[in-house]
This record gives sequence, C-alpha cells and structure tokens, in this order.
Amino acid sequence: MKALIVILVIIVLLVLVAVGIYNGLIKLRNNVEEAWRQIDVELKRRHDLIGNLVETVKGYAAHERGTLEDVMKARSAAMAGGQTPGQQAQSEGVLTQALGRLIAVAEAYPDLKANQNFLALQTELTGTEDRIASARRYYNAVVKGLNTKVETVPSNIVAGLFNVKRAEYFEVEGAERDPVSVDFGQRGSSIPPPQSYAGTEQPRVAPAPQAPSQIQPPTEPPTA
Repeated sequence: MKALIVILVIIVLLVLVAVGIYNGLIKLRNNVEEAWRQIDVELKRRHDLIGNLVETVKGYAAHERGTLEDVMKARSAAMAGGQTPGQQAQSEGVLTQALGRLIAVAEAYPDLKANQNFLALQTELTGTEDRIASARRYYNAVVKGLNTKVETVPSNIVAGLFNVKRAEYFEVEGAERDPVSVDFGQRGSSIPPPQSYAGTEQPRVAPAPQAPSQIQPPTEPPTA
C-alpha cells in the first residue's frame, strides 16, 4: 500500500513538473510571437516610407530608372506574405542594399536633398530603422530563450511531447546586418516637416538677420 502511495506521489510530482515546464514553454512561444508582431509593424512602416521615398526621388531623378526599379522589386519581395523570420530577414537585406544604392543616387541631386518632403521621409525612415534594430535584438533574445528550453533536458522532453519547436532568428549575416544610413548628416537636427506630415501647419521660416546697427566712432578728448 505504501509503495502504491509513493508511486502515486511520484507520478503527481512528475505531472506537476511537466505542467510547469509546458506552461513556461508556451509563455516563451507567446513572447516570441508578440516580439515578431512588433517587428512586423515596423517593417510595414518601413516599406511604406521606402515607397514614398522612391516617388519623391522619381520627381528629381526619373532617368535613374534601373535603381528605382531595383528598390521597388526588392520592396515587393519583402512585402510578400508567408515568409518565415529567416526568409524575411533575407528579403529585408536585399531591400537594404537596393535602398543604399538609391541613397547614393540621391547624393548627386542637391535639390532633392533640400526637398522638405524628402528630408521628412528620410528622418522618419532613420527612426524606423532604429526601432527595427531594437525590436530585432529583443526578438532574437526571446528566441534564444525558447530554443534553449527546447534543446535542453528535461524541457526538451515536454517540448517533444507537445510539439513545441525551435523558432527562427531574424538576422542577416554580413554587410546586410546593419540598417542603411539615410540621414545625410541630419541626425539630431531639427527638420520642419512638410504640410503632408504636419496637418495644416506650414514649416516655419527663420527670420532674416537684422543689419548691424551703426556704431559711432569714439570722440577724441579735447587737447589742453
């Protein structure tokens, strides 16, 4: 009888441990999915900004058709649905390279670089790239936690029983890893947004400098 009780106690303890491990795995998996949703939101914003950026560049450099088409093709590939995080990372890497060539083209057009709409877009795109990089670091950290649990004993046994699998990292190796720089030295400066980005408020114009006032020369003291 005592042996049966001991066996039952052991079984109950094993079940409780398995339930705890399972709950931990599910929590990690949910964290991974939530972290990916945050990346997805920023990626969609990035794609929208790049599309607007291409349209702006097209107005000043329409003859750069090859570069513009490369960006739009890479953008369409990055926006394709059904991609895993690893596949999405590769698509975004190709888009980043195409965007870098577009920015290099824009450097040759001073009027384009001074365009208020272009400045606003590149500022927003720079901020979006920073948020993507931050979200990617968090996502990969959460994925690492889940994968460690899936691969180590005893949690790997529970993961196998309930089909909890490894998650993919969102990471591109090599030169594509870092986000492209699009600030033209404007990072940190105050750029007035165009009307389309600031409602009805018009960009402020700095007042013209005032002419220096006339300064009277000092009078010489009277001679004795």
